[in-house]
Amino acid sequence: MLKNIFTKWLIFVSACSFIDGKPLNVLFIFTDDHAYQAISAYGSNRNKTPNIDRIAQDGMLFNRAFVTNSICAPSRAVILTGKHSHLNGQLTNGQRFDGEQQTFPKLLQKQGYQTAIIGKWHLKSDPTGFDFWQVLQGQGPYYNPPMNTAQGVQKITGYTTDVITDITLDWLKNDRDKDKPFFVMSQHKAPHRNWQPGPKYLTKYNDINIPEPETLRDEYKNRLEPASTQAMSIDGHLSVNDLKLKAPGNLTPEQKARWDAAYNPKNEAFEKAKLEGDALFKWKYQRYVKDYLRCIDSVDENIGRMLDYLDESGLAKDTVVIYSSDQGWYLGEHGWYDKRWMYEESFRTPLIVRWPGVTKPGTQNTDLVQNLDYAQTFLDICGAKSPKDMQGASIVPLLQGAKPKNWRKSLYYQYYEFPGAHSVRRHYGVRTDRYKLIHFYMLDGWELYDLEEDPNELYSLYGKPGYEKVTAKLKTELNRLRNQYKVPEDTRPLTKVPRVKKKKKSG
Repeated sequence: MLKNIFTKWLIFVSACSFIDGKPLNVLFIFTDDHAYQAISAYGSNRNKTPNIDRIAQDGMLFNRAFVTNSICAPSRAVILTGKHSHLNGQLTNGQRFDGEQQTFPKLLQKQGYQTAIIGKWHLKSDPTGFDFWQVLQGQGPYYNPPMNTAQGVQKITGYTTDVITDITLDWLKNDRDKDKPFFVMSQHKAPHRNWQPGPKYLTKYNDINIPEPETLRDEYKNRLEPASTQAMSIDGHLSVNDLKLKAPGNLTPEQKARWDAAYNPKNEAFEKAKLEGDALFKWKYQRYVKDYLRCIDSVDENIGRMLDYLDESGLAKDTVVIYSSDQGWYLGEHGWYDKRWMYEESFRTPLIVRWPGVTKPGTQNTDLVQNLDYAQTFLDICGAKSPKDMQGASIVPLLQGAKPKNWRKSLYYQYYEFPGAHSVRRHYGVRTDRYKLIHFYMLDGWELYDLEEDPNELYSLYGKPGYEKVTAKLKTELNRLRNQYKVPEDTRPLTKVPRVKKKKKSG
């Protein structure tokens, strides 16, 4: 079992938890819906992220990092608790997180750490286990965010990505106890829908075309019906707010003037063009993806500010820097935006770790890791013992460059929020090094993919001749994982009528 394979690393972890006799600090930088395809360290053909790349150049990039439930609040709850959604109580975005339960920040406080969270919380209850917190209300706006604090609501003028970094840096510089180690979570709203760029980047990419993914015009053949009954297509489901045909309503006069100067000429040209068909689809894709990338540009700039502070303050050598996102995202793959699916683009998430003196600079890892592992990894880095009821495994041995013999060979995933936004059907599944088996359990339908032969997941092999043994083996592994994680049957009733696939008009 994974929980038993780290005994031989105990001495190593204890030694690495201190640098020059001092306990390590941790800076966890977290974004919302950041696609690994939009990070140049991951090979993006769309944009450059020089500051995220700095972390990768000085640390380890994980090529197979995944989530347990690809949606905002459940992902955050998994990270806090080290437990799957059915145990931490956060199945969907709709629940209120139970802050009374065990979380890794509370355990770090007992270890003598001061803890802080700044930015997007998105769990409805107030944060617990943090010495300092200042968080967005719900999703929070891209501009001029009201923020909840232990003392009440603070209204702040500015671009939210800049604001979150300002508060993080102010806490690091002025408000923390410099005699204690820190664990700070700096969590951005960006690049979550509806992708409102910051003032510096409103016109970036104006004169170029962003490459289209090869599956942009996916027709959803050779799969079950859920792929065609979703409500997250670029062609059919983006709103006027998403497409910036309407300006945000909460801008200051100065912000509004800059916004209008950037978007009004482009919108006037669009209205005159009277685009239809594929030309309109292409325009929507370019407008959407450019705004998304502009939001990432602000994130990357602000990550640079934090890395620079660590360097200038002398904290860099004592601080582990971790970059990740709550899940992946579709940048037009399969014609989609959003997340939720067990298909690779939303199931997979970026994970990059810089650990001076421990992690070899510029390395890449291809082991199967999951956000379920984060809590135990944080605790190990900080020299704290992980509770036995946490369900993941510390990735500290991987960061040190070793490969434990009994490291996991498969991952479990489950998505619960249906009926709900974007109409993605409930499903669970197992992923191995090569194969993925997905069960749409309310439909009793299955999909099977060979990720080596079909990395875009366009052709389900379930029920095809020659795959009987593979399917049986994967079903056995899926049942083993469900038993290991104590997953109950999801018997919650459907409360809305499911979407049905629209029939194409004849003629």
